[in-house]
Amino acid sequence: MTNCQGFRSPPDPAPNEPLETPPGLAMAAVLERAAGLGRWWHDPATGRSALSTVAAELLEMPGAADADGLYACFGHVVEDDIPTLTRAWTGTAADAPADVRVVSAARGLRWLRATPLPVDPARPRCHHGLLQDITDLTHAAVRERLGYALTEYLVGTHTLEDAITHVIQLICRKLGWEWGAYWQAARDADGREQLHCRHFWHPPSQALEHFSRASVNLGMAAGDGLVGRVWSTGRAEWVEDMRTDPRFLRRGTAHTCGLSSGYVFPVTYTSDDGQHHRPGVLEFYSSLSRQPDAQLPKVSATIGALIAQTAQRLETEAVIRRLAQLDEMTELDNRAHFYAQLHDHCQKAQRDGGRFALMFIDLDRFKAINDAFGHEAGNAVLHGFARRLQALAPPPARVGRLGGDEFAVLLPGQGDAHALALLADDVLGAATQPFGYDGMALNVSASVGVSRFPENGQTAPELLRSADAAMYRVKQNGRNGSNVFSTSSPDSLAQQRARLAQRLSIEAQLRQALQARELQLVYQPIVELASGALHGVEALIRWRKADGEVVPPDVFIPIAEQSDLIIGIGRWVLSQALHDLASLQGGPLAPLKVHVNMAASEFTSSTLPADLRAMAADLAVPASQVVLELTESMLMRQPEQVKRVMRQLRETGFEISLDDFGMGHSSLAMLNSLPIDSLKIDRSFVRELASGARDRAIAQTIVQLGQHLQLEVVAEGIESEAQLAVLRACGCRFGQGYLLGRPLPLHDLLAAFPKHRPH
Repeated sequence: MTNCQGFRSPPDPAPNEPLETPPGLAMAAVLERAAGLGRWWHDPATGRSALSTVAAELLEMPGAADADGLYACFGHVVEDDIPTLTRAWTGTAADAPADVRVVSAARGLRWLRATPLPVDPARPRCHHGLLQDITDLTHAAVRERLGYALTEYLVGTHTLEDAITHVIQLICRKLGWEWGAYWQAARDADGREQLHCRHFWHPPSQALEHFSRASVNLGMAAGDGLVGRVWSTGRAEWVEDMRTDPRFLRRGTAHTCGLSSGYVFPVTYTSDDGQHHRPGVLEFYSSLSRQPDAQLPKVSATIGALIAQTAQRLETEAVIRRLAQLDEMTELDNRAHFYAQLHDHCQKAQRDGGRFALMFIDLDRFKAINDAFGHEAGNAVLHGFARRLQALAPPPARVGRLGGDEFAVLLPGQGDAHALALLADDVLGAATQPFGYDGMALNVSASVGVSRFPENGQTAPELLRSADAAMYRVKQNGRNGSNVFSTSSPDSLAQQRARLAQRLSIEAQLRQALQARELQLVYQPIVELASGALHGVEALIRWRKADGEVVPPDVFIPIAEQSDLIIGIGRWVLSQALHDLASLQGGPLAPLKVHVNMAASEFTSSTLPADLRAMAADLAVPASQVVLELTESMLMRQPEQVKRVMRQLRETGFEISLDDFGMGHSSLAMLNSLPIDSLKIDRSFVRELASGARDRAIAQTIVQLGQHLQLEVVAEGIESEAQLAVLRACGCRFGQGYLLGRPLPLHDLLAAFPKHRPH
């Protein structure tokens, strides 16, 4: 037992007389050792204290030495905790346990709990109690509280930057460190990965700004200094003397600021694919000489894992957000995100009085590429155009794909009409430059409409409608151009919106008409000019609504061509014409040939030959009675693919006619190589035949060209006897027009030509 004298001179006349040893002390010592408990006794009357052997060891007292006063007993107790221990020791506080800290060079900082015991009836004047080492329990509790607090910070954060400084501050305060920092891995301008001190904290009362600045201005590659070494190896390390350790690169500033020791550990995690990642390093320093058995090493793995998991979670969330905002095909803003950006920009511009422009872009003839070469080819065009568009309008402009082949560009601060016109020209150039796919050059063009804030609208829907109306005007005028929405007249906006609404309404009604069988075919005779005998017919589509209203073809066909409706309408026309041909079998018009106009998207479809062959076979209609018409302009859009489909159709037995000849740009060399059976002279040349020598010469040339190439030549749009006479004189064999016969339903056609047999 160790005797310790109190703070004051004891009233007992024999102050050095040892405190009487309680009975059974020897047995109690054995039990204390087994339980890890120590005991103390204190006599308030004499001020004397006594410690058991275990208690003396816990308080870092020599096992058999006497000591003078309580300060001798409490010599290793942290000064701030001595009053708390004294009150429990001397019985001046309630009988509640007191937790205090003890520091020794050998074992570092430990926690003890002093628990007063009830008065012993055998020694009523003495206070006594138990001492217990609760270091492990305290550390566990601290780690639990720290882990809970860290989880609260990190799980609830939306960015690592928002949470990491709070985490550093929490660790410093809970575990007694004076400066902490997080070093984050990042690539420099040359692509090399380095660590940079992005976040740090120290108590405001500590003059550590100089050390902070030195840390922020330093970059470390893998293996550089202590921090770079920990990052490289993935192993935590102590620095026991920052001022002399050669591994520590900030020795001078550490000495100036009074920092002495520290602990550095990596932030690591393993991804789902098994890859090991080290996104950064944490470091903590103290002005005291900290021991390797301090708490931080025991929780560093947990801290690092929590931060790494948070970094991984935030990265995953960022990817999810980006994917939610991204068009997967082109990696541009998707429709929803672009609309949200446009809405936000409208609100900001309204607040700040700003200006900006919106560009609406629709690719021309894109569906033909999809139909001819498949969706992979179409995707290549979309992806290539998106890259070009992004290069033309870098941030802060926003580029989005609104769906299909529609794109949009939000251009902040673009109030300059000249700059807008130049950019629109660049966009048109980017669209017309060929796109490579599988060794082929795919060609499209673009129609571009532009609206401006606030002139053409102050909300996102208004600006989009205005830009779309401007784009549609380009479509109406032949495509491959740009148009800025005009407000030159007071009713311009209303008119353009009305036209747009009408177009959308017609498109919707046309979809219903196709299902409701409101479409029908009429047939215009093609006759032999010399005899007037029936040679064939051209199938022409008509749309009669349920209420009897007739919609002209030049109104609904362009709208169908700008949507996917033209595909369905084209297949319906082919199917109906073949059914009508089948109904003529066995009659006088059984050998009749039917000419069917084809849309560009149909004639570039690689499946067209097989589809037509199957349809004709099902109806027992000879393929040689079907003449498929295409225009020169259709041929020039995708010449190689169109010629490939033409050859397959000819091999199947179908005939092919080149419509509107003379209006396109095909060369004579190409014409000689085309697998065609007939030419049609465009009505624009026929119109002035009676008075125009130039048109007469063109007609004569086309007829002679057809004769040399052994092609039938059909003149369209014959409406007068004078035109008919010129064509006969030119040697043209066949013609069609109102003079020779108006378009008729099939049963009326049969009535008009009851005795004629097709030539």
